[in-house]
Amino acid sequence: MTRVQLSDAEWEFIKPYLPIGEYGPYPERLRRQFEGVIWHFKTGSQWRETPREFGAWSTVHNRFRQWRDAGVFEALLEGAIAEAAKRGEVDLSLVSVDSTTVRAHQDAAGMHLEPDALAALEKAAEETDKARQRGRPAGTRRARHPEREERRRVRRRRKLRLRAALLGRSRGGQTSKVHIAGERKCRPLAFILTEGQAADSPQFITVLKRIRVRGPVGRPRIRPDAVAGDKAYSSRGNRSHLRKRSIKAVIPEKVDQAANRKKKGSKGGRPVSHDAELYKDRNTVERLINKMKAWRGIATRYDKTPTSYLAGLHLRGAMIWIKDLTRIAT
Repeated sequence: MTRVQLSDAEWEFIKPYLPIGEYGPYPERLRRQFEGVIWHFKTGSQWRETPREFGAWSTVHNRFRQWRDAGVFEALLEGAIAEAAKRGEVDLSLVSVDSTTVRAHQDAAGMHLEPDALAALEKAAEETDKARQRGRPAGTRRARHPEREERRRVRRRRKLRLRAALLGRSRGGQTSKVHIAGERKCRPLAFILTEGQAADSPQFITVLKRIRVRGPVGRPRIRPDAVAGDKAYSSRGNRSHLRKRSIKAVIPEKVDQAANRKKKGSKGGRPVSHDAELYKDRNTVERLINKMKAWRGIATRYDKTPTSYLAGLHLRGAMIWIKDLTRIAT
């Protein structure tokens, strides 16, 4: 007997977010299917290995795809955060940002792309190559050989497929990177999924813009009081963004940035400082990453499409909030 994945209180919170058609499944059957999706991401098993207690594996998988395309998991995460804000349980005094690399299983490779989408990506890549060729002097331009052009086209197509799947190559294999913003109680607020080799600093502003905490009245709150990050996020653009939004930056300065600033003398600007006491609480986002990766389907990416893996991230984040909310309620 497979253990129950949801308590009655957790299911009562989740049930209103699941769309049921006029001739849809019975609520108890819907609960088993949702628990089957949780079991899949918690164990990292194949869909075909789904226990019979959750129903036919094909039905559970199809239901997951329908919920994913309808945005159910993202809405569930937003609803859980809104309910916590209504109860005054969201702490935005400090939001920490960090990233984690996720190894992609071999089953995650080979995402199918429609011929039209692949042709559009190839056309854009060819235009980029032509623009680079125009910038070179006439004598340095390479002559076109049919065999070389064909090999180059095959390599370009492989790279485009990986880029569309948000997979990056490294010495250890294919990887993706999850950028997370978490609040002070080790609970997620926003996610960004990129290729594994993507740098952290360029995603800093993007992940902060995803933060939306809807309260009982008024506009959603999108500005925390302070944002903490490690030295990877130390850049002039990130600090300027926080300064314009009146958000306190708790980000230490890199050694080379400090040295370059000192070289410029008075033109280098004022020394960059950060609140050392607040920075001690940046470990909350690292503990949040450990919570997220407690599910094996999150610690390793088995999904071919980035939308499926991102749906699993939203589901895991929503369950972290829901478990805390139901624990507080009881």
